[in-house]
Amino acid sequence: MPKLVLQCLVAVSVLAPAVAWLEPASDPAPAALSGGALSVADNSESAYSHPLATLDAKQSELFALGHKMFNNRWAFFWFENAEFGRGPTSNAQACTTCHTNNGRGSITGTSHGVDGAARDHHITVPFEAAPNLVVRISVKGEDAHGGPKPHAAYGDQLQIFGVKGVLPAEGSFSVGWRERIVTLPDGEQVHLRSPVVTLSDLAYGPLGEDAMVGLRLAPPLIGLGLLEAIPEDTIAQLAARASVAGIRGRINRVWDESRGRTVSGRFGLKANHGSVREQVAAAFLNDIGLSTPVYPDLNCPPIQKGCKELMVAGKPEITALRLAATELYVRALSVPMRRDAEDAQVRRGEQLFAQAHCAVCHVPELKTGDFAPLPQLAAQTIQPYTDLLLHDMGEGLADGRPDFLASGSEWRTPPLWGIGLSQKVNGAGSFLHDGRARNFVEAILWHGGEAEASRAAFAELARKDREAVVAFLQSL
Repeated sequence: MPKLVLQCLVAVSVLAPAVAWLEPASDPAPAALSGGALSVADNSESAYSHPLATLDAKQSELFALGHKMFNNRWAFFWFENAEFGRGPTSNAQACTTCHTNNGRGSITGTSHGVDGAARDHHITVPFEAAPNLVVRISVKGEDAHGGPKPHAAYGDQLQIFGVKGVLPAEGSFSVGWRERIVTLPDGEQVHLRSPVVTLSDLAYGPLGEDAMVGLRLAPPLIGLGLLEAIPEDTIAQLAARASVAGIRGRINRVWDESRGRTVSGRFGLKANHGSVREQVAAAFLNDIGLSTPVYPDLNCPPIQKGCKELMVAGKPEITALRLAATELYVRALSVPMRRDAEDAQVRRGEQLFAQAHCAVCHVPELKTGDFAPLPQLAAQTIQPYTDLLLHDMGEGLADGRPDFLASGSEWRTPPLWGIGLSQKVNGAGSFLHDGRARNFVEAILWHGGEAEASRAAFAELARKDREAVVAFLQSL
């Protein structure tokens, strides 16, 4: 059995919050080691915040700088109480605005009336802090590399902040939730909600009839380095598997600006990024308006002439060192151990999960290969519960917006490791790509397309067996 590597943030004094050495109750079973020998024994709000304990001194120093970059507050003006460089348009002030404690985004809202069985919940977008949701935009056609074609006036993401008094925000949005009731075979009723996005205050005119809009919730960041260390051949083999119950995934092929070529996608809600570096650089640009060596130009569509004329803090604001540090920070975040892996109800839920073919997409075990950017990640047996492939999830989850080879109804299988700690980490209990599911049951019942048979199998279970599946997911 691989020895559990314990984590300690006290050794890196610049990181917060500091935690003491974490002692597991007993020698953990292999089933508990979600991140292999690099798993962390923590089930507190800090569970997603531990670096690999095996980082050397130079890597630890770089991780500390990456932690600073990730938590740094950015300002539009040099005289504000934050670091100058944000904008000219953006969606957030810091990475942690949407990824509190490195976790998923959290959705809050209030109810505004009842119409029979339907309820409409609304989220309003304040000036600060930004929401954990963003609105992706594209128009029909493809860009030069086969990806989504940006809107001529708004680019590929609606920027809800401009520079106050100088440059308007691109627009704002609100989200209404339309609910319906699903009655399971045993009579239990479940409320399922779907979003209705309303755009307003568009500064550069209407989107037009060919515009496609998609809502996105910030995903958690743990274990990305381990996923990046999974060999290409492994993902290709998963894609080549024979279809099981109508389930067969495929690889997205995406443009990676950081490498200047087309690669296999494995990150992002539609597997639309091929590396941690690409994902980090794109987030700096699209979410905070910060340029990097990968994307050195301001986030200004051609029509936004005033945007291009604003002062910049540097060329780029995120230097090569800062980008490398943030890249290492995200890549080196550990995965928390499972809890109660040997509990009878949890084990029953795991069996039912497999019997319903959920494990065909949410593959329990994978192995990492050699990985030069961070060699410590190599040769690990991990339990991420993903195949990193695209799957057609049906019209119910479709937003109609393609992304490279991914159709409007295809989504990458999200990793499930650590999902049971989401509420503990930052209070986030919304799931799926747009946060529509408020719990695990709702998330499962939204599955369609290739997962329709699995959804039906879950719905037909006795209540105690559905509770066992939920207990299993909670243990991850």
